[in-house]
Amino acid sequence: MIGTRVPDKLAEWAQKNPGGRIGSVDESAKFAEAVLLAVKGTAAADALRDAGVANLAGKIVIDATNPIADAPPTNGVLTFFTDLNESLMERLQREFGRARFVKAFNSVGSACMVNPQFKGGPPTMFICGNDDGAKKAVAGILAQFGWETADMGTAEAARAIEPLCMLWCIPGFLRSDWVHAFKLLICLCASTAKASA
Repeated sequence: MIGTRVPDKLAEWAQKNPGGRIGSVDESAKFAEAVLLAVKGTAAADALRDAGVANLAGKIVIDATNPIADAPPTNGVLTFFTDLNESLMERLQREFGRARFVKAFNSVGSACMVNPQFKGGPPTMFICGNDDGAKKAVAGILAQFGWETADMGTAEAARAIEPLCMLWCIPGFLRSDWVHAFKLLICLCASTAKASA
């Protein structure tokens, strides 16, 4: 089910997805077992208020938002309305304390969110959140979608994950390259050295 303020915008989606439903934001939040928050960062809090605090209580909220300011990029670099000492997800988690936020899908384009195909194998999705059960559930969704998951810890890690959007967008703005993703590589030599020490 997709929640929207403007149902007419989703007429084409409804035709292509006869099993799907369109409803208001609060109807969708009430319906959902888990909510995907995929809106402009400046509208994120309002969208969650429209969803209703009670409707979000105890539910996983997959937070794909980024705190992108209403300003054009400078040499391909976006401007954020937060700083490195506070993420948008932390603000949302404070206001909607009973929701179980997990940051995910904020550093890749929609074309590669499901079944991404890259020469280097499955890409890595960096996630974080305060609820281990919610993160485990989101990691399961990511695995079904063809991703590896790197859990970066609690909500504070969103301060580092959200700026990945800036980095991801630079090739797009500078070279019109919007089909790429991140991959976390673990150096075996470092772990071997620690094990032998």
